[in-house]
Amino acid sequence: MKKIGLGGGCHWCTEAVFQSLRGVFKVDQGFIASHGRYNTFSEAIIVHFSGSQITQRKLIEIHLETHNSTSNHSMRDKYRSAIYSFDLGQKVQVDKILSELQNNNNQKIITQSLLFSEFKASEEKFKNYYIKGRKKPFCKTYIPPKLAHVEANHKEHYQTPPK
Repeated sequence: MKKIGLGGGCHWCTEAVFQSLRGVFKVDQGFIASHGRYNTFSEAIIVHFSGSQITQRKLIEIHLETHNSTSNHSMRDKYRSAIYSFDLGQKVQVDKILSELQNNNNQKIITQSLLFSEFKASEEKFKNYYIKGRKKPFCKTYIPPKLAHVEANHKEHYQTPPK
């Protein structure tokens, strides 16, 4: 079992996207902090996955495609576009993957590769937000288009999120 931290848009959306992937066994929703300039908490998830079922590269590709990874908007403190590595070896891999993906992208990817420092879990009532509240207006508006993108573009890894 491996893990990686991902931050982008709202962690309710990010959680739902990664709960829909084969090879992902657990998604912890909450807030992650890094070091130095990025030591404040930002909405994020920790993805626990089987590297033999889904690669770290595939997780990063899906992450970049399902949040605005090319826009440095005013809410980036709350919604930091980041990939959080749990050790230096993983960070080297993430940096390499981001560089390769940038070479294939016309727009500048602003997603940062950061070292994980600390995690603070969401309140229980917000965990599994989409699974528990598919009919809520937020869930109906923002999450299905992301899931449809994953299903259409990564169907070999997509599974309907649990109910």
